[in-house]
Amino acid sequence: MIAPTAETLHGWFDRDLPPVVTVEPGSTVTVGCLDSGWSTGPFDGGDLAARPRHPAWEPGIGHALTGPIAVRGAQPGQVLAIGVDAVVPGAFGTTYCGLRDTPLNRRLGVLADPVVLRWTIEGDTAVDQHGHRVATHPFLGVMGLPPAEPGRHSTVPPRWHGGNLDCRELVAGSTLYLPVTVPDALLSVGDGHAAQGDGEVSGTAIESPVEATLTVDVLDDLHGLTLRTPVADTPAGWVAMGVADDLDTATGHALDAVLDLMGALHGFGRSEALALASVLVDLRVTQVVNQAVGVHALLRSDRLVQS
Repeated sequence: MIAPTAETLHGWFDRDLPPVVTVEPGSTVTVGCLDSGWSTGPFDGGDLAARPRHPAWEPGIGHALTGPIAVRGAQPGQVLAIGVDAVVPGAFGTTYCGLRDTPLNRRLGVLADPVVLRWTIEGDTAVDQHGHRVATHPFLGVMGLPPAEPGRHSTVPPRWHGGNLDCRELVAGSTLYLPVTVPDALLSVGDGHAAQGDGEVSGTAIESPVEATLTVDVLDDLHGLTLRTPVADTPAGWVAMGVADDLDTATGHALDAVLDLMGALHGFGRSEALALASVLVDLRVTQVVNQAVGVHALLRSDRLVQS
């Protein structure tokens, strides 16, 4: 297991960050992750900024990520396949609202009345201090590769090669496909979510430590396609993700990718695929709170045309 330690934790993406392990394609690894805020234990009330944090945390850095994991032989232009075999949340989680001065928080009028929900997680249920109970649906909010450009890059925005995707469909049983950007891929993961709605509208899910088991592989392409954006095969169906500065552009990226998938999987022409997408595909707002926004197009498995 790759544990979250001072040697494996980082709060940025950087192509020059040395890998903590190098594995062969097809290998399975188990990765321990802190919650996004580097917490080492549950928040017990009071000032959220005073919660217990890992000594490796520094003011101003991003999500607590574990890695990087080098996958031997992966090269730019190829595809990294990340099979999510299991995601097990820890015993606690936190959701907060109104603690950051963002345009959305100002519009919704929550800055004067911030709220922190403290969750206890047992099995498939999370319960907060008010007795609210929700079903858990755990996944990793961040699975990503570093940009090819040198230097440290923020963990906050999602990118075309992964990162802070916050896609709630990436539960156990999913495989996420990412375009490889740097030699050996250098995968970093973190930002465990015990549960989240599409959009992550307060800016946080149930932020929780997790233990994730992942199987990583390298492909030359995805069903003959050159990958230009994150794509996933999930229990709910195929998911094509678009990330951009605005929802219209992100929607275009997601639709472009899902039409390519429909053509590759079923042989549909592009216009036929778009017509069928109006029947088979759900557009969902992945998240709107992380600088860039995300939209994903879900080709639902329960509607999928067999051709």
